Amino acid sequence: MDWLGDVFNFDDYGALLWLVRNSVLAGAVLGLVGGLIGVFVMQRDMAFAVHGISELSFAGAAAALLVGADVVLGSITGSIAAALLIGAFGARARDRNSIVGVLMPTGLGLGILFLALYPGRSANKLSLLTGQIIAIDDPGVVRLIVVSAIVLVALLLIWRPLSFASLDPESAAARGVPERGLSIAFLLLLGLITAVSVQIVGALLVLALLVTPAAAALRVASSPPVVALLAALFGLVSAVGGILLAIAGSLPISPFITTISFLIYVVCRIVAGVRGKVVREEVAA
Repeated sequence: MDWLGDVFNFDDYGALLWLVRNSVLAGAVLGLVGGLIGVFVMQRDMAFAVHGISELSFAGAAAALLVGADVVLGSITGSIAAALLIGAFGARARDRNSIVGVLMPTGLGLGILFLALYPGRSANKLSLLTGQIIAIDDPGVVRLIVVSAIVLVALLLIWRPLSFASLDPESAAARGVPERGLSIAFLLLLGLITAVSVQIVGALLVLALLVTPAAAALRVASSPPVVALLAALFGLVSAVGGILLAIAGSLPISPFITTISFLIYVVCRIVAGVRGKVVREEVAA
């Protein structure tokens, strides 16, 4: 177990924790909002779309890094562009998967090109892909909280019709629910939260905050309010827990967040399997 000493070092942990307090706060906010929006990602079968949006977010951030512009603004621009393209050309699931399949390699290719042309520090390049624990200063965390609050408020405002359209699109359309408008609005919100998540977990592993917590929650709960609460809780634990471990570690932040998120999902699957077995035995008896 000597390798643990090479990965973790808890000397001066309190001082380090204070230095990255902005990242802990940002992770908590993103975990909560990402978990909530992830419920609709799962209900609408859009996990693949999250990956597509994150790739264009990465390209936008890399372009901003290359020209010396604000990286978060570039990330948001790329995410919104991807969301609008998916919303415009992906009304049906088959079309959506096609446009996402086109956007993913395009965004990744452009991002790699911009990073190759960037003459600055290699750490800045890597942080766009895997996250960076000390990337957020005071203005950055304020901006992140503002963006996340906008996403959360907008999501709560459209929660009921969006839930109706996600679970029963035929009935929602028959009752006049504007499915196309809701879909585009949701994609824009998804694009915003994806863009700000890139700072914490990186563009390649953003699914750990926007998909896995909700997928885990759906394994152990069926009530919509309970699913939402569990998804938010799982996202919070994954993000903050990963950051707290990364403070003492020598690795990028994303492996810790993704590992915690994956372990939560595995536990939820085991719980669901055991519970299903008990129910089957009770029915058989």
